[in-house]
Formats: sequence, structure tokens, C-alpha cells
Amino acid sequence: MKLARPLQHVIDSFQRLPGIGPKSAQRLAFYLLHVPQEELDSFASSLTNLRKNTVECSTCFNVSETDPCVVCSDPKRDKTIVCVVEQPIDILALEKMGSFHVVYHVLHGRIDPLNNVRPDDLRIGQLAKRITNSEYPIEEIVLALNPDMEGEATCMYIVKKLRAAGSPVRITRLAYGLPTGASIEFADEITLGRAMEGRREY
Repeated sequence: MKLARPLQHVIDSFQRLPGIGPKSAQRLAFYLLHVPQEELDSFASSLTNLRKNTVECSTCFNVSETDPCVVCSDPKRDKTIVCVVEQPIDILALEKMGSFHVVYHVLHGRIDPLNNVRPDDLRIGQLAKRITNSEYPIEEIVLALNPDMEGEATCMYIVKKLRAAGSPVRITRLAYGLPTGASIEFADEITLGRAMEGRREY
């Protein structure tokens, strides 16, 4: 059976999203057919404004409404410790702990040769510049990347680059309270807290 073109276009759009297969895309599209038009208009407006009303913080590269972002501009943050994460969503998970009031640096990915993600595609160079040019002396870099092969490779690259540049900053890694292969995004606050407390030095 051939579907109506507007419906098929919505299904195709959903299928482009990560984690959404053909069946899920179809269910979502057919569900939206029964949503009141006002809600659809509101949903469409939210999507349209997603890129228009957000910016990338020029300091930490987190997604925000302002530059600098609310974390970087918070005077109560310990700006001598920079926590490096893969994606902005990882910051949400770490912030849930409520006890680690530091600043962040978002790489926007990790080194992944199989998917053509190279070190130059990430914000690693900006991290090195940030350590050198920060108005606050940075004393520690906490590498809070996912504990899988790509995450470990990225951590090792960062350590090598910073040491080659002669940076004296202390570099630590989250302890393995996080199981190998797990994602920061899905870890609970207790596990993350223990991993942060037991971070090890490179």
C-alpha cells in the first residue's frame, strides 16, 4: 500500500533520527495524525526555533541561549577545574549530582576512525588553548568521557597532546564506578558521584 506523501515524508524524517527504526517512525507519524492542529503547530514551531534560539558557548562549547553560557558565567563555579565531556547531554547527567560545581568543556564527539571522526573534528585544540589563555589558572582537567574503546582512545590523545605542549595541569579520569561500555548519559547520580570521587590521575 502506498502511503499519502505528507505522511511518508514525516516517516522518512523520523527515520533519520538516531535510534528510530522504520516501525517506530511509522508509529510516531500515525500518532501525530491524531494530535490537535494547535499542538502540531507548537511542535513544529519548537523544532523551527531549536537552531535559531540556541548558540554554542564560545568558552566551553555547550549549547545555550547565551554566550557565555549560564555555567561559564556562574561566579560560584570552581573555574580551576575543567570537566571534559563528549556531548552537552553529559553535562546534564553530571549536574544531577549537585555536588560537583566546576566548569565544562564539550568535545562534541570522540575519536572514531571507523566513522571518520578525527581529533581535528573535536574541540581538543580549543581545550589546549583554554588551559593556556584562561583568566583563571586551571589546575585540573577531569576527563569524563564514556569508558569504551573510543572514549579511552580520546582520553589518551588528549593526555598526549597536553603533555607534548608542556602543560603542567593535573589530568584525571573518572574512576571505574562506571561499567565498561556504559554511557555517562544513562548513569545514575550515585554511580557518577562515586566515579567522580575516585577519579584517577594520568
